[in-house]
Amino acid sequence: MVVSDHSPCTPDLKKLDCGDFMQAWGGISSLQFGLSLFWGSASKRGFQLPDVVRFLSREPAQLSSLGNRKGRLACGFDADLVIWDPEREFEIKETNIHHKNKLTPYLGLTLRGLVRATVLGGRLVYKDGCFHPQPLGRLLLITEEDRKHKKTL
Repeated sequence: MVVSDHSPCTPDLKKLDCGDFMQAWGGISSLQFGLSLFWGSASKRGFQLPDVVRFLSREPAQLSSLGNRKGRLACGFDADLVIWDPEREFEIKETNIHHKNKLTPYLGLTLRGLVRATVLGGRLVYKDGCFHPQPLGRLLLITEEDRKHKKTL
């Protein structure tokens, strides 16, 4: 299973001026590149696309008690998916970082696997660098039904 604690910050919170690692904010802007970073390493080690789906979608959904509505494409599940080109390479530049804070250790790195579109609940929220004008996400609270489902796994 692979999960992320996306925890970006402004450069001043990194305490770059004093160089004290223990005072620096402990997070980076990386969520946008998570799939590509993982795919680049996993594919070199022999993992296939079904493994990626399991590690990045199905198992995190089950761990968070959302396995009855998230983590796979099936009747009754939320239609959340990513459309991507697993072979397309791209370089991380400040101009293609969509995070509010552009500070990332991956700047200049060439990755393989470009996300072309994202669908959330069956609605297109991102396509080729353009986002839906209104946020369409919602807070996911675990329901009693979610808890029951987790106990049956």
